[in-house]
Amino acid sequence: MKKTKNALILIAAMLPFVAEAQLSNTGQKTMIYPETKKENVKDTYFGTSIDDPYRWLEDDRSADTKKWVEAQNVVTQQYLAQIPYRKDIKDRLRQLMNYEKYSQPFKEGAYTYYFKNTGLQNQSVMYRQKEGGEPEVFLDPNTFSKDATTSLAGINFSKDGSLVAYQLSEGGSDWTSVIVMKSADKTVVGETLKDVKFSGIAWQGNEGFYYSSYDKPAEGSQLSGMTQYHKLFYHKLGTPQKDDQLIFGGEKTPRRYIGAGLTEDERYLIISAANSTSGNELYIRDLKDKKGTIVPVVNNFDKSHNIIDNVGSKLFIYTNLNAPNGRVVTVDAAKPGVENWKELIRETENVLSPSSGGGKLFANYIKDAVSLVLQYDRNGKLEHEIKLPGIGSANGFGSKQAEKELYYTFTSYVYPATIFKYNVETGKSEVYKKSGVDFDPANYESKQVFYTSKDGTKVPMIITYKKGITLDGKNPTVLYGYGGFNVSLTPSFSTANIILMDQGGIYAVANLRGGGEYGEKWHLAGTKLQKQNVFDDFIAAGEYLIANKYTSKDYLASMGGSNGGLLVGATMAQRPDLFKVAFPAVGVMDMLRYHKFTAGAGWNFDYGTAEDSKEMFEYLYKYSPVHALKAGTKYPATLVTTADHDDRVVPAHSFKFAANLQKDQAGDAPVLISIQTNAGHGAGKPTDKAIEEIADRWAFLFYNMGVTYKK
Repeated sequence: MKKTKNALILIAAMLPFVAEAQLSNTGQKTMIYPETKKENVKDTYFGTSIDDPYRWLEDDRSADTKKWVEAQNVVTQQYLAQIPYRKDIKDRLRQLMNYEKYSQPFKEGAYTYYFKNTGLQNQSVMYRQKEGGEPEVFLDPNTFSKDATTSLAGINFSKDGSLVAYQLSEGGSDWTSVIVMKSADKTVVGETLKDVKFSGIAWQGNEGFYYSSYDKPAEGSQLSGMTQYHKLFYHKLGTPQKDDQLIFGGEKTPRRYIGAGLTEDERYLIISAANSTSGNELYIRDLKDKKGTIVPVVNNFDKSHNIIDNVGSKLFIYTNLNAPNGRVVTVDAAKPGVENWKELIRETENVLSPSSGGGKLFANYIKDAVSLVLQYDRNGKLEHEIKLPGIGSANGFGSKQAEKELYYTFTSYVYPATIFKYNVETGKSEVYKKSGVDFDPANYESKQVFYTSKDGTKVPMIITYKKGITLDGKNPTVLYGYGGFNVSLTPSFSTANIILMDQGGIYAVANLRGGGEYGEKWHLAGTKLQKQNVFDDFIAAGEYLIANKYTSKDYLASMGGSNGGLLVGATMAQRPDLFKVAFPAVGVMDMLRYHKFTAGAGWNFDYGTAEDSKEMFEYLYKYSPVHALKAGTKYPATLVTTADHDDRVVPAHSFKFAANLQKDQAGDAPVLISIQTNAGHGAGKPTDKAIEEIADRWAFLFYNMGVTYKK
């Protein structure tokens, strides 16, 4: 979030005008919250009148909202300050996170580039080196701003590596600027492009590049203003941005999301266009065609498609059209229509995510939420199954066609992220960079179970903990979920979870419907009028953990962010007795109004909207966390965390939910709200702030479960 005079900011100190926002001297047992005013605001849906007394909190620029946030943060900080081992947890986290971290390397021109963090740097530094040479710093995002909140949001090189365009994000915002420079001496070329959003950079030679953006909302409403229609532009170097050519989008072809790329040989411009988060149109333009004709490959939004490679005019396309789990087809670019497609890699029972590198195709399958990777030649012949070090997630397997070595990263809940170098000819892997985290996988166990949801559906869940703990129902347990937007939760290592597991705790991840673990059918089973399946799956996961003595309701916490924040909010409203603690982060909490802000309208494929039909309105209203809470109910101890969340979900969702929860809470469990630093998708968060926020989460968990933290 850019720090302007209208932006909400984190207030960590006590303020004199909120003297009423105090804890009593009995500490945890009695909570006194700031008063939240109510206004007489109503909406009518299909003849039903709905009160919205906290509508005023939707105005993220108002003095009243700012004052309310400041008062809430005072309560939060006072509460957390009384936890005796808060500092011990922070110190331990700082120790655990202080190790070197590397990204997968990639080649551009004469250099190999990679990112490295020495341990506690706020942001990773980009290095480069020539073969046989010494590494040198290429870009250091830590120097972009004094408070370390301006970050590198993307970087793209021209084909020969001589030019580079990189994007800067201020405070985690999706609105970025683009700077172009010569990679040899890092001299800036041309003017800085402004107000770019949700965009990659696709170079065409060394003359210019394609990028995407929206018409920017009025000053001061960047968080709540809607970003409705995307536009694809071509920027020619040396010319002003105002003269950039509109290629696709705008009034003639209005689309909410537009992305572009070029094939490696720069023969074809590839355009993907969509109106929601699921499905896309696909177009190509032959850049040798002087007419510049944009040709449709697939001109409907029902399914997902992308071009993963080409050899001359032969295109290799991933699609889930007529193949819910995905397949690879080929077609000649001169006649790219669906009727001319030829199947190359057929659909299987496992979900496919393909890539290309070294002249090969890699089929990365999700098999019961873990990775299975196969290598094919360009004719669809199976050559190798990549031998992975265990059950977990493998990502990467991409490079330029001429390269014979590429890289991938393997990780699991008990296997710190490790980079491997892979030879496409031999099919052999070798460790390239091993993680330096202080963690011995031999001391921990991670196992997959399948439990039964309410309607009889079998759902996978991976449960991780330290070997030797007693499963007596008293283990502090975090149940994490997402369940939406075709997103697959595959195993990944988290340094933060060491804190939980070393205290005898358990970390469980359920692969709920609505995600992509079993393909399109699994996704659709958790959308619109089937959304309750997601909540049922999560509740059943908690019941399984309790029934099998991993934990009990006094030691079970729910956790999720964004769509996962909705999951936590909805399930704690439906089953407040199941959880002792809840962590809804940057949640989509007001299901009647979510689509009226920023890019929220693009989520209607998964959720539907209250205006769609009377049936859809009633369904959303029933589970909407802001509306589903009931006065006089004992809800879990809840730490509501929020920020601008990549400009997509305004803080009002969490504000309104927290206000309702504080009003309705009948028990002694606290309801706290914390405005976190840049709680978007990882950009621009200072390391010390990240450590503090994670430490506060674990301190809140242990304190409210009555668990004493042991150093």
